[in-house]
Amino acid sequence: MKYGLNIRQDGALDFLSLGALIHRLDTGIIPFRKATECLIHVSGGEFNCAANLSDCFGLNTGVASAMVDYPVGDLIAERVKAMGVKPFYKKFKHNGVNGPNMATVYSDRGVGVRAPVVFYNRSNEAGAMLKPGDFDWAEIFGQGVRWFHSGGIFAALSETTGELIIEAMKAAKAAGAVTSFDLNYRAKLWNIWGGEKKAVEVIARIVENVDVLVGNEEDLQLGLGIPGPDAHAKSKLDPSVFFGMIDSVTAKYPHVKIVATTLREVNSTNRHSWSAVAWIDGKTYQAPTAELDVHDRVGGGDGYAAGFIYGLLSGVEPEEAVKLGWAHGALLTTFPGDTTMATADQVKAFAKGGSARIQR
Repeated sequence: MKYGLNIRQDGALDFLSLGALIHRLDTGIIPFRKATECLIHVSGGEFNCAANLSDCFGLNTGVASAMVDYPVGDLIAERVKAMGVKPFYKKFKHNGVNGPNMATVYSDRGVGVRAPVVFYNRSNEAGAMLKPGDFDWAEIFGQGVRWFHSGGIFAALSETTGELIIEAMKAAKAAGAVTSFDLNYRAKLWNIWGGEKKAVEVIARIVENVDVLVGNEEDLQLGLGIPGPDAHAKSKLDPSVFFGMIDSVTAKYPHVKIVATTLREVNSTNRHSWSAVAWIDGKTYQAPTAELDVHDRVGGGDGYAAGFIYGLLSGVEPEEAVKLGWAHGALLTTFPGDTTMATADQVKAFAKGGSARIQR
């Protein structure tokens, strides 16, 4: 028993996530309405963690998701395979006209004083059609899974996705896996079919089965329906509001042993101040603050979650786990796309105070 968690030492999979796979069309610094070309990134908050843990940290990971049999699905499946993530797919047949579809995210990265812009097309999305009964959890968890993860974006997609997460979380707990949930509150997604009230209701039922929560103070307030303290942080890097809410979180969910988040002050699109914090089994920890030159900010939070979870699965000291997450999230902002291109050695060196001096 460490960190208040009972992390099993073996299993066919170190980490399994459940969520929707998407593809992001990124026009770089050109606004989308003026673009003539784009890069294609495969993503999904839950998948990103599995991909990061596999590709950077060498863990055995899997993802349970929807897959559609058309060229966009083929592209996404190829990237899942390339990142070393084992797929568990509920397959859908595309009708050649309007779906079901793999969701599309459109983005430009902005530059300087111009902020990034992100918008979506999740119309007739296969991921939103996933429901309880679509996966054989007894078989999947029967192979041995050390850690199971899902998130609030997937929960918000439809009336059935949250129920599927609850089904999976219960199966994970019964099989002895640690469970985590990234609150990732997205008002636009929840507003389509129930708003904040529905979000709190669904997420409350999910978190009943969760050991580790990821989310900032806004996620805690809107996703869990927990009022924030009156005191306002002087800076986005001030963890006092976040830590001030922990007592309320643990009073409502006493079985939650860890709550973690990133801290980010956006000075300009390409210059961020970056830190991270965690409450672990009654104690608080904070990473240093780094000044980041940001290439692509999307995926930094998932980068932190992955590095942090890697640290916990590896049994390092709590402060080191926070620093590993912080370091990996920082490095991830230097790459295009939502998933990692870092190596574990780079992450560990930065976590120990490494610099950007040339490596020869």
